Amino acid sequence: MLPSYSSTERWLSRGMLDVLIRAGLITVLVIACFRVFYPFLNLMTWSLILAITLYPLQVRLKNKLFSKDGHASTVIVLIALAIIVLPTYLLGAAIVEPVQHAMGAVEAGEFQIPPPDESVAAWPVVGRPLYDFWSQAATDLTGAAQKFAPQLKEFGVALLKVIAGVGSGLLLFAVALIIAGVIMAYGEEGHRSAMRIASRISGPERGPRITQLCTATIRAVAQGVIGIAFIQMLLIGVAFVIKGIPGAGLLSLAVLLLGIMQLPATLITVPVIIFVFATEGASMAVIIFCIYTFIAGLADNVLKPLLLGRGVDVPMPVVLIGALGGMVTGGIIGLFIGPVLLAVGYQLFWQWVDQPLVAPTEDAGEG
Repeated sequence: MLPSYSSTERWLSRGMLDVLIRAGLITVLVIACFRVFYPFLNLMTWSLILAITLYPLQVRLKNKLFSKDGHASTVIVLIALAIIVLPTYLLGAAIVEPVQHAMGAVEAGEFQIPPPDESVAAWPVVGRPLYDFWSQAATDLTGAAQKFAPQLKEFGVALLKVIAGVGSGLLLFAVALIIAGVIMAYGEEGHRSAMRIASRISGPERGPRITQLCTATIRAVAQGVIGIAFIQMLLIGVAFVIKGIPGAGLLSLAVLLLGIMQLPATLITVPVIIFVFATEGASMAVIIFCIYTFIAGLADNVLKPLLLGRGVDVPMPVVLIGALGGMVTGGIIGLFIGPVLLAVGYQLFWQWVDQPLVAPTEDAGEG
């Protein structure tokens, strides 16, 4: 005989089946929405970070100069785009011009490599191979280039990928800045929506605190890490371009990367100062350039207490791991987004750890 089920058991079985069907449909919908949204994930994350960071500036402009949020956000976006486009053009020109000059010299047969000194051959391990290659390049540059053609091709492809990644990152940043302007234009509604979402997830008491913590962390990292690195890159990059330092654009980009990874810019500025002194001597222009470059390389020590101290203090290893991990997973844009996301996760984790535990209550029916 088949087992018989009571009406309660049949109702529970049917109710469980309904729950599973609903959960399955919701899961399918969430996965489908995520797959549609995934190509824009980095763009929207970066836009949200920029909007949260720049929103206090928009509030000040609106209160003093404008009557509408849209007008203030438009002005901020236009000024920010101008600040980004002009240095990018100067740095790009500083990179392209030496390359074009070198290619023209090679094509005209005017490019000459001086022969190596005899002491190079005495260097340990790499001395003899380097001396032989250098000597061949000094006498027969075409033959040396053909000998190492595969390696040069791989290096050129890798360099083009890096340049393409930087270009796409800058384009993505510009688009994200425009979208951030749209988000800032509806800043009050967005803030209320964030409060409602956080309250729905964490409760009406913890939701506002979590929203405030995330906002403060994003602004602290963006202003105290990314903002300082960008300002320092501009200060040093302009000096490199005006002085005509070879590879000024790449060196300025290296200053930006070092600043985001919380490493001192003097790793770039001190060798450049030594190079200028060694090649041009101790003239008044050189002395002024070296003093300015050295001070600009230490500017982060003054800017960090002013900007980073206004927000949430995040340990340097967290920012460093976020920068490196973001660069590996997301390229140039990931280098910016990584520290912010990891810092927010770090603060939320420690808020959860520091939350007091609720003591278990005794059963009322005990006895």
